[in-house]
Amino acid sequence: MTGGEAFVTIFLITQLRKTLKREGINSPWNQYLLYVMYAAMALLIMSYTFDSKIFAHLLGYLLTIGVVALPYVRDEFKSNRPVVNSVIPFVGVGFLTFLFEHLFPKLYDSLDNIFQSAIWFAIIWFCAMWFINRRQNKALEVERIKRRNEEEQNRMMAAMKVNLESQVKERTAELTHQKEELQQALAELKSTQAQLVQQEKMASLGELTAGIAHEIQNPLNFVNNFSEVSIELLDELKEDIFTKLPDDAKEDADDIINDLTQNLSKINQHGKRADAIVKGMLQHSRASTSKKEPTDINALADEYLRLSYHGLRAKDKSFNAGMRTSFDETIGNVDAMAQDLGRVLLNLYNNSFYSVAEKKKLKGDGYEPMVNVTTKHVTLTNGHSAVEITVSDNGMGIPQKVLDKIYQPFFTTKPTGQGTGLGLSMSYDIITKAHNGELKVDTQEGEYAKFTITIPVNG
Repeated sequence: MTGGEAFVTIFLITQLRKTLKREGINSPWNQYLLYVMYAAMALLIMSYTFDSKIFAHLLGYLLTIGVVALPYVRDEFKSNRPVVNSVIPFVGVGFLTFLFEHLFPKLYDSLDNIFQSAIWFAIIWFCAMWFINRRQNKALEVERIKRRNEEEQNRMMAAMKVNLESQVKERTAELTHQKEELQQALAELKSTQAQLVQQEKMASLGELTAGIAHEIQNPLNFVNNFSEVSIELLDELKEDIFTKLPDDAKEDADDIINDLTQNLSKINQHGKRADAIVKGMLQHSRASTSKKEPTDINALADEYLRLSYHGLRAKDKSFNAGMRTSFDETIGNVDAMAQDLGRVLLNLYNNSFYSVAEKKKLKGDGYEPMVNVTTKHVTLTNGHSAVEITVSDNGMGIPQKVLDKIYQPFFTTKPTGQGTGLGLSMSYDIITKAHNGELKVDTQEGEYAKFTITIPVNG
């Protein structure tokens, strides 16, 4: 056993340091073990060169026992316990042999064969355990390599997953953008198609209506003309021939002449109304021939406001109303069908002036009729720009029960003979179909009415 303890110490230190290196553990014990290895080598040399061999062997065993205890007291060396277990019998037998040899020499001589057998058993034990540990270590190393490869594959798969997710997001964003572009293109196509269909319908309806109107216009003219002539003849009859009748016949003749005059006046009144309806139908069904062109919305709104006001003043000298305008000067020119848009504004203005005039008749001098016109630039919910034209008044308003019908052709709230019911219907078609915009109403009966035109701005 001379020097065996030193070799065991060096062997164990080598295994412990390999463990630290393999596990990547940065511990001060790596340096301490190196110092212990140097000490074991020094004791090994001392055991062969110095006289105090007993003291060197004793120190060597103590050093070995300290190294053997490390895996049981330090967690970083726990994996080396199987190796330590394989040398414990060898260290134990060697230490007992050393003690008996120097402390109880006679007993040692009598038990020498037993000690020799124990040493061989410890050596066999070490070899067997060493072989088993080697196999286990190889299996663990294979498992460790397998686990490391799996971890590497998992990292690669995670990286590929992140890359694929990024590519999927990019592709999804591209497809979403393409979808939005296609939807926008589809919406534009549908809008264009609707306009073309509407124009075709209006063209066909215009041709049909023109033919019907032509056939109706002639007899209608005869009715209106002959009713007027008949009224004039009755007036002449009353002024000339009537005076020559006997007094007893004048009363009956006067009643008959008055009834005929009244009937002919009604015929003439309704004939003119029928004539206005026919002309309104022609105007409503006529396909617009105008094209969109840059239009000064502010100038157009102001021009038709003055035109409407002065037109009504020419018909009724007593008519009067206040006007307020608020124009957004940043609007600039907007692509629009100026003539058609002017017809819409003129119709809205006429309705507002009529409404405030009717309320003036009811309220008297305590009421101040007012028509307001504003324009401004707005941003729609889809992010596009638009121009908003608002026409409001403090007139009679529109009853809620008829609000859903105001855009229907031939529907009107005006008395018989004062409206054809085609103005708002025509206006709605011009705004929504020809300009792809909106015409909305906000009203309270007896208080106010506000019509808002919204026209998208190209670009």
